[in-house]
Amino acid sequence: MDIRNVAVIGCGTMGNGIAQAFATSGHDVALIDVNDERLRQALATIEKNLGRMVKKETLTENEARAALTRIRPATEPAKAAGADFLVEAATENRDLKKKLFATYDALCRPEVILATNTSSIPITEIAAATRRPDRVIGMHFFNPVPVMKLVEVIRALDTSDATCATVKTLATRLGKTPVEVKDSPGFVSNRLLMPLINEAIHALHEGVADAEAIDTVMKLGMAHPMGPLRLADFIGLDVCLAITEVLWQGLGQTKYLPCPLLRKMVAAGHLGEKSGRGFFTYPEKPK
Repeated sequence: MDIRNVAVIGCGTMGNGIAQAFATSGHDVALIDVNDERLRQALATIEKNLGRMVKKETLTENEARAALTRIRPATEPAKAAGADFLVEAATENRDLKKKLFATYDALCRPEVILATNTSSIPITEIAAATRRPDRVIGMHFFNPVPVMKLVEVIRALDTSDATCATVKTLATRLGKTPVEVKDSPGFVSNRLLMPLINEAIHALHEGVADAEAIDTVMKLGMAHPMGPLRLADFIGLDVCLAITEVLWQGLGQTKYLPCPLLRKMVAAGHLGEKSGRGFFTYPEKPK
């Protein structure tokens, strides 16, 4: 199937990055969200990121303008009806994702592949909300999407070989490196990453060292480009908690049980960079 028109559901950090990646590779994108203000913010973010690419000479000004014009914001789900491919990038909430997949399954043509950018929720469970489980797949991008090369491609129980091959080819055309993994809570990336972050939070919670020291050990001793606590702030502590809960519920091993400090910080609204305060503090972003 020739994929020209793409629908991206959700315009947050991941959604607008995915929309930008498709637009810069020549696809027309319907960027759909329920909130007009969030859509305006998403387009402003994309425009800013494209401007950075022009300054770095990875895009020309004409290419950046063309990419921006390919993105059409919308609040109506029906705008996805003409899509040749759909990627959902909504909040990491299984009930919401299942509801969205049921909605867009009814709207999109039967042959259209429905992909989810979920970072932990089992794809098979999401696929069961549709009448096309053979055309449902995980397509897990990494933040920041325009920069990061990896895409985890996750097959649900009934995902067809043709669907998987199409998504891997599409990811390659976006300039990404697709890696096929099995459908398991957290897949590979977050099954390995979240226990590291969670253990770093435990070390802080138990007073082993302060946040700066913990991150410095991992950066200088383990050659990590970013310490686990700073990375957690960057991801969003609410997102880290949601993923860790999925691992704990899905795998049932105590090593995946979220640290009490992580729960407390999320309850207090200390979500990391996006809230201005997490394990570190961040300057307020200009409006």
